[in-house]
Amino acid sequence: MAANSWRNVSNVVGNEWRNALASPNTVLFATLLPVVILAQVFLVIWLVIQFAGSDALMNTILGKGLERFEAVMPAISALDLADKFKMFFYMQLPVYLLLIPAMIANGMATFSIVEEKLTGTLEPLLATPVRTWELLLGKALSGAVPAVIITWACAGLCLAGIAIIGPATLVRYTLTPAWLVTLLLNVPAITLSSFLVGVIGSSRARDAKGAQNLAVLIVLPILALVIVQLLGFVALTPLMLAGFGVFILLVDYLTLVAAVKLFRRESIVVKWK
Repeated sequence: MAANSWRNVSNVVGNEWRNALASPNTVLFATLLPVVILAQVFLVIWLVIQFAGSDALMNTILGKGLERFEAVMPAISALDLADKFKMFFYMQLPVYLLLIPAMIANGMATFSIVEEKLTGTLEPLLATPVRTWELLLGKALSGAVPAVIITWACAGLCLAGIAIIGPATLVRYTLTPAWLVTLLLNVPAITLSSFLVGVIGSSRARDAKGAQNLAVLIVLPILALVIVQLLGFVALTPLMLAGFGVFILLVDYLTLVAAVKLFRRESIVVKWK
């Protein structure tokens, strides 16, 4: 990236962060949503472990999921059945964590452009020499960077939650290559993808609700990955997760190209009045 382009992108990022910090709603959305998501999933895990019982779970379709999971992670074979099920649920967390950056990035993208659309603050920016791809990339990075950092912090909270539910020795089983691949590759890829989809939706929609409808394009596939693992159809290996991340990065590039073409800056000033 040329020095001038990088300067334009960084200026857009700085402007977006100033606007975000000035909006209490945006700050609360980015900080409270992850806590709610994690609290829900740990509550469900605790309730299932506490009241269902490992023997009863083994006789359900989740038993098939555990068997497939144990085949790709033989290290848990020495654990008792209850702890095996705990690990089975905990290892869904790397994929479930992807919901956090997906929802934060999409929400921030929606609020960013729709608010500028309603207040008319985007028009002066469009009149500057900033090129469309620089503008959209800057907006994407302004939401992606905080979303990634927040998700990494949530991963730490997940490990703390695992230690609290116990036994704490399961934490070392949890820290697998799958976690590293998810945090270092999939989280940034999904975050950027979600923000770009949000940019496309908010640049074409007339209100925030219409723009956020595109979020299902990101959220539903993530939920589907969790479900197919729980039901035993597949157990995601680090290699599979890495392939998924590379695929999403390719989609990110194509989405940025599409966003640039769909973001008709010449007509926005007229249409948004």
